[in-house]
Amino acid sequence: MNFPLILFILLLVTGALYAVDVLKFRKLRAKNAPEPLWVEWGAGFFPVILLVFVLRSFLFEPFKIPSGSMIPTLLVGDYILVNKFAYGIRLPVINKKIISINDPQRGDVMVFRYPEDPSLDYIKRVVGVPGDTVAYQNKRLTINGLAVDMKKIEDFEHRDRMYFSEQYQANMGGVEHRVLNDADAPAFIADAARFPQRENCTYNAAGVICKVPAGHYFMMGDNRDNSRDSRAWGFVPEENIVGKAFFIWLNLSDLSRIGSFR
Repeated sequence: MNFPLILFILLLVTGALYAVDVLKFRKLRAKNAPEPLWVEWGAGFFPVILLVFVLRSFLFEPFKIPSGSMIPTLLVGDYILVNKFAYGIRLPVINKKIISINDPQRGDVMVFRYPEDPSLDYIKRVVGVPGDTVAYQNKRLTINGLAVDMKKIEDFEHRDRMYFSEQYQANMGGVEHRVLNDADAPAFIADAARFPQRENCTYNAAGVICKVPAGHYFMMGDNRDNSRDSRAWGFVPEENIVGKAFFIWLNLSDLSRIGSFR
């Protein structure tokens, strides 16, 4: 379902009804006459829809985390807010950038349109920016030949599935975050797709090495062995960017998570 398009159509319809009522029919109604249903249920919703449209299109948009690919940073059931203007102002529906503000940085948690199906929104961490050489070999991440700083900490317990993953404190460009690895999971990428500019990547038994092309980004989930990401389906084009995730505003299963993500 293309919710932005539906919201835009509702905005046009209610806006037209509102304008017709203000410019013509309101002047013809008696002073204390009740509003007709088309005004009450049509034009009456225009200010509300306009407010929602502006907030959602240009400022902040809510998302719900549906999978465990970003554990331990984000858990299934987290409701997050996404800053829609962090990387620039985009036209609603067509998602075309008209004003550039900042570029995504390594370590950012970013929402984007899934390259294989742009109707779906995905969330991962930015690992490589244009021009970077990203290598994930034997479960060690290096960027432009430099290993990402990783410090082993206590294992992470997956309470819903009753098992533990190795947990590390990572520092990527000054952004500290935690990542998980499963010791018994293979290092090679078994399901790599034939994605655009795949020639920029080399796959081997140890994993993958990719040169990020101009205007694209390399994304990975923090739950390394349980995330299908750029290692499998390739690079995210700049035009697919939705915004930067920055805040957990609700988790019905664990209220203590509110505000725990930046």
